[in-house]
Amino acid sequence: MHAAVLDFFMRSVDCGEFAGRRVLEVGSKFVNGSVRPLIERFCKPREYVGADIETGKYVDVVLPAERLVEYFGPESFNAVISTESLNTSLTGEVNNMKAVLKPGGFIYITTRSRGYPYHAYPHDYWRYEIEDMEKIFGDFEIIALEKDYEVPGVFLKARKPTSWSPNDLSQIELYSMVLGRRTREIVGIDRAPLTRRLRMWLLTSNMLRLLALKIITKIAQ
Repeated sequence: MHAAVLDFFMRSVDCGEFAGRRVLEVGSKFVNGSVRPLIERFCKPREYVGADIETGKYVDVVLPAERLVEYFGPESFNAVISTESLNTSLTGEVNNMKAVLKPGGFIYITTRSRGYPYHAYPHDYWRYEIEDMEKIFGDFEIIALEKDYEVPGVFLKARKPTSWSPNDLSQIELYSMVLGRRTREIVGIDRAPLTRRLRMWLLTSNMLRLLALKIITKIAQ
């Protein structure tokens, strides 16, 4: 997490959305920052639950996002937060985050766009653009949708309508970090970690692209 993510939350959060209510954070493990202390201290939610696929600081429940509804039940939370963790199954993750949210509840998402290097932890398959988020959350009321001004990424705040009919996400194509192009799915890859060789190939490829960009920029100057 970097300064632009915190700035987005500072500008977008209304504590009335959280005070005395249930909040779920998906991908909550503390890696390089968290909005949880900010929301708990200043907004005073009744309950703040952190879910992630592995144990760690701020993880209350070890659970993949694809099982949120199965575990918590539909319409269980007043707010859902996901920072830098929308990296694996689009339909499984997003559909569950939408379904576990109460009508009128708010969802906050920050995620990366094309141009951000492969990070390998714990999974990193997709990149999202503004137009992708518009399609994915076309069934919600989008309140804020903007680009990260520091590094490639997008920030979203949206509200679930009272009468909610979920979008069909199965036909949406996203930029794949594995294939290097837009696709609907990556056959044979779910939540299993990428092989070490593939990780190294992706990491090297991104490093070379960034190096080439720096050289071109320097020459242009």
